[in-house]
Amino acid sequence: MSPLRFIFISLPKPRPHSHHHYRTFIDGTAIRWVRDRGLDHAVEREKNLIPMIKLKNLIKSEPSNSLPISIIAEKRDSLKIPTRPIEFVRKYPAIFQEFLPGGTGFQPHIRLTPEVLDIDVEEQFMYQSESYKQQVADRLLKLLMLCRTNKLPLTLVERLKWDVGLPEDYRQSLIPEFPDYFRIGVAKDRSSGPFLELVCWISEMGTSVMEKKVMNGKSDYSKGMPIAFPMHLSRGFEMDKNMKKWEDDWQKLPYVSPYENATHLPPKDDESDKWAVAVLHEFLHILAPKKTERENVLCFGEYLGIRSRFKRALLYHPGIFYMSSKNETHTVVLKEGYKRGLLTENHPLMNMRSKYIHLMNTLKEDSKPISVPGGSGSAKKQKQKQTTSDTKEGDKEEEGSKEEEGSIEEEENEGELYHSSDVEEDDDDSKQGVEEAVAIANNRRRSTKPYSDKKGRSRNSERRSAEKHSGRTRGRSSSSSQISLKTENHGRSSRGRSNLSSSRGRSMPNDTPTILLQEYIHKVGTHIIKKRVHLSSSCEASGARKVVQKGR
Repeated sequence: MSPLRFIFISLPKPRPHSHHHYRTFIDGTAIRWVRDRGLDHAVEREKNLIPMIKLKNLIKSEPSNSLPISIIAEKRDSLKIPTRPIEFVRKYPAIFQEFLPGGTGFQPHIRLTPEVLDIDVEEQFMYQSESYKQQVADRLLKLLMLCRTNKLPLTLVERLKWDVGLPEDYRQSLIPEFPDYFRIGVAKDRSSGPFLELVCWISEMGTSVMEKKVMNGKSDYSKGMPIAFPMHLSRGFEMDKNMKKWEDDWQKLPYVSPYENATHLPPKDDESDKWAVAVLHEFLHILAPKKTERENVLCFGEYLGIRSRFKRALLYHPGIFYMSSKNETHTVVLKEGYKRGLLTENHPLMNMRSKYIHLMNTLKEDSKPISVPGGSGSAKKQKQKQTTSDTKEGDKEEEGSKEEEGSIEEEENEGELYHSSDVEEDDDDSKQGVEEAVAIANNRRRSTKPYSDKKGRSRNSERRSAEKHSGRTRGRSSSSSQISLKTENHGRSSRGRSNLSSSRGRSMPNDTPTILLQEYIHKVGTHIIKKRVHLSSSCEASGARKVVQKGR
């Protein structure tokens, strides 16, 4: 072989003219994803919703409408319960109830609360309504039309059942009612399992949501025209100039309908990439929550033969799709379907699930856990927490009652000082009144039992110390003055007793008037002593000034 001939053979042959737009975006370019709090919240709020619904349906299917906790533990994997069944049940007291059948000491049984049963009745009415059945049948029909073979394995339908909104018994209640839409078939060679196949192609259903939007705004739309996908970049996302230019050019490419077979396009072509994005966009829009797990997306893409294209679509188009890592899984969210974390489309199924979520977040105060043999001690922990909280609340109540008592005593002190102003005018009269009051108090104290309260003992000790310092003498006086003073102080003490009993929330002892009288005597005597000390000190100071002036 001559060298010249080798050169001509090694030259690449010129490619024929093609309308394909080869990829200009570099696959190795790193894209920094930014978290979207609103979409993360939309995913996280449905945490444990699927296992809760599964457990609810299992309990409802039982003739006794209850299940022992041991049966639930055996079916934990199929129910997708993330924790121990007893802990999962106790986490939602507004949905599940624990009880011991017949009052025996065996393992507790679980039943549903009346609130969740009411929502379940509404849900069953929704599934049986003709309007909802038509909506679900249309969604399932569009999924079959997206497939090249117009068939879907029932295993894949089971994976998508939750997101499509199919009832549990869809094979008996839904599919037979739409014989013109689809039917269940079995492969002739029995090599694969049963599948759901399309019976009749409906052209109206073969129009994508993007084409419908453009048709509503433009009357001259035709197949193959460019359609730009709505972009919703997360807050904080910064797009590179090169990426922005590539995105703008990519949006101007012709729009290939997802219901058309475009697998003949080169896998790394921009037009092929836009078709894969259109298929994924239509697939997520068909689902009721406008989101699904990443594994469901890849399984559907693998059945279509475009699994790798779905991966690239999720990677290179952060303004159309969002990947959330909440709930210990990866969830693909269609950004167009949400606004500020809420669905833009009002769907009866999502409204029903919102009621379940609201009930899951509702707590009941009267729910008491039942001890389970061999449990983890969660009931004991809850009791300890309850005891601790009760102790703290009791301390707060005691502090509050002390503050209220202090405020009441201050009010009483202000009233007593106001009434003692008449006594301060004449020292002799006040001394006589104090002696009479002390005599009456001593007589009542001898005839009644002493007050056993700690505060009473402390107040008695304060009164005795004040009496020692004041040097007052006790004696008996005339019966007329005793009766008048007793009547006045008895009325005042009754008012104080009513205030204290209402503030403390308990009945006062029988000797409360005596204690209040003693407090009154103590405060008046102390005030008189302070007045005398002040007068004596002022007199001494004035006498000293006079002596100094005389000496000068």
